[in-house]
Amino acid sequence: MLELLRIKNLALIEDVELEFSPGLNTLTGETGAGKSFIMRAVDFLLGERMDRKLVRPGREKASVEALFILPEGETVIRRELSTETGRSRVYINDRLSSQPTIRDMRSRLIIHTSQHGQQKLLSPAFQSEILDSFIPDQSLLTQRNDTLAVLHDVLERKRQLTEKFDDLEKQRDFLEYQKKEIDAVDPQPGEEDDLEARKKILKEQEQAGECLQNALDVLHGDVGLLDTMTLLSREIDIISRLFPGFDEDREAIEELRLRLHDLDTRLRRGPKELEDDDPMSLDDIEARLFELAKLKRKLRRDLDDIVTLKTEIDENLSFLDACALDMKNLSHEEKKAATALKAALHAVNTAREKAAKELSHRIVAELFDLGFSEHIKVHFKFDARELYPGCDDMRGRLMWVPNPGQPAQPLDKIASGGELSRFLLALVTMRGNTAKENDVLPSLIFDEVDAGIGGLTLNSVGGKLRALADRQQMLLITHWPQLAGKADRHFFIRKEVVNGETYTRCDRLEATAIMDELSRMAGGGEQGRALAEKLVK
Repeated sequence: MLELLRIKNLALIEDVELEFSPGLNTLTGETGAGKSFIMRAVDFLLGERMDRKLVRPGREKASVEALFILPEGETVIRRELSTETGRSRVYINDRLSSQPTIRDMRSRLIIHTSQHGQQKLLSPAFQSEILDSFIPDQSLLTQRNDTLAVLHDVLERKRQLTEKFDDLEKQRDFLEYQKKEIDAVDPQPGEEDDLEARKKILKEQEQAGECLQNALDVLHGDVGLLDTMTLLSREIDIISRLFPGFDEDREAIEELRLRLHDLDTRLRRGPKELEDDDPMSLDDIEARLFELAKLKRKLRRDLDDIVTLKTEIDENLSFLDACALDMKNLSHEEKKAATALKAALHAVNTAREKAAKELSHRIVAELFDLGFSEHIKVHFKFDARELYPGCDDMRGRLMWVPNPGQPAQPLDKIASGGELSRFLLALVTMRGNTAKENDVLPSLIFDEVDAGIGGLTLNSVGGKLRALADRQQMLLITHWPQLAGKADRHFFIRKEVVNGETYTRCDRLEATAIMDELSRMAGGGEQGRALAEKLVK
């Protein structure tokens, strides 16, 4: 139940607070006073969009806040609209929430039935939805939707497979040409960098070998350094014996001679780094690098991309070869899904036909209570909508005969505004009647549902609205005193100009004020007063 509604800085509303009661709450006032806009604020609160231009001039934001009483307790919803950005924020019990969350909650909180709802009723698609909502076993619709989703998934995968096959088939010759070129060279991941590194090592080894040989030539050339050092060591040894002052020189020359002999041995043996265990020569490496460079120029890609391309080509060619089997498997899945959908549709269509007969009788009974002729006839006409070859979804469309001797016509062809209002009221009544004992019934908002009716029909509509309000809370916007007089709580909406600014005000009426408003609605004067007194009694 909607217990409290507060609207601030929205259009002509500066600050309005309405405290609703259980049962029937009516909102009355002159045309243009802002009655429907109050209900529009409720729609905004529960997820509908609203233009930031509707924020009251000079204010930073507008807000709509409501207190709902639910079985689990009180729930406060607030939504704010920014003047600067046009964006809104929604809060549930003072915690930031999201619009999808609010929209999901809406069906438990409010059913807003307005002239827009009448126009929606004219839509064949909406009429079909109404019929489906009265199918007792709703799992049939779920199964139909699930099997249809499976079929759509198979068809989409089949479409993608066919599209990919056709695209690759056009490229097959080119793919095979690229594969042949790549396979002829057979590049490996990181091969080019590896070859360049090995090339550098071999060049360094070649340069080191030349230096080794030059060093050996110095030691063993025409005037070999080793022989010269041996001769020098012998002569210094004699000199040092004759002249002790040359002992240190003799020791240094002898040490140098020994070190040169050691160097000679190591140079002859060569360092381990010069041991060539690479199976490729420098010429082989140069030839391989040239081959790889030629492949890169031909395919206009670097080597890593070519290696990746080889994998992709192999996968695509394998796909082309295996596609026939994949297509066969998908065709089998498609046939299986189509069979399941056909069975699900048969069950749904059978349930629809049964529900249509029962619903037609119930609509006629409700409409008769709302002042329609006892000769009125209503039935559903089924039109086939092919979901898949051999799988027809039979969609129900409301047909009616308001008067004897006329052919059945679609509801949208001949129904007047007043007739549509009563049709809508009949459907809402029936939906409420199907509710279980513990079901949470949302508050009903009827925005001028009485448009286009009067006389005895008005009394029938009033009785139906009163019966509905006894079952669940109702907010009713009306211009008829006959309906307003049935209210448990009456609100009067008016415009007021203060210092050149226009405001929408909302007053809760009591006793004498209710009498005055009913009299105004009845046309005023003695007759209006008399009708008001009669309604109040």
